Amino acid sequence: MQKGIIGKKIGMTQIFDESGKVIPVTVVEAGPCVVVQKKTVENDGYDAVQLGFGDIRAKRVNKPLAGHFKKADVALKRTLKEFRFDDCSGLNVKDIVKADTFEVGDIVDVSGTSKGKGYAGTIKRHNNARLKETHGTGPVHRHAGSMGACSSPSRIYKGKCMPGQLGNEKVTVQNLEVVKVDAENNLIAIKGAIPGPKNGTVTIVDCVKKA
Repeated sequence: MQKGIIGKKIGMTQIFDESGKVIPVTVVEAGPCVVVQKKTVENDGYDAVQLGFGDIRAKRVNKPLAGHFKKADVALKRTLKEFRFDDCSGLNVKDIVKADTFEVGDIVDVSGTSKGKGYAGTIKRHNNARLKETHGTGPVHRHAGSMGACSSPSRIYKGKCMPGQLGNEKVTVQNLEVVKVDAENNLIAIKGAIPGPKNGTVTIVDCVKKA
């Protein structure tokens, strides 16, 4: 059965394995999540479960969303995310999904929103090289260079590396290993780095394609 959970990125640390080798890990507070809605092929055209994570005050929830939680008879949650599994028969509304849904050694994909860094130039955003510092190049050493031919095609191709918004977009890191699971404290230690800032919301699911 496929697995998935919503969590909060706590930060990075390191742990040691049996041979004494240091492993850099990211600690995620995973769950507990509650099943708020279950979608079926008969009613919705596909199978999925909607999980809720993180408590929130009633004054922060609008009426339609409050009614959604009331229908499911569950507490108000800050984050709602839908997981489309091949088989959702093992989960029902009001079920609790905890960190121990994953085990040590599982290979997972982690998604989150990357840190927003505002408007950035091509050097920072696309790792472009800067221009020469001599022979009349200045004062535009960090500007983009040639944009292409002038007469044909007489335009800039789509996808050209240009300045613009850097970060603040959904990023998924694939094939990360679960190194440790602390079910009592709802913590999962994942090898390596994951997207987003500290306290950012992330989703952990079984890997789509193993390396």
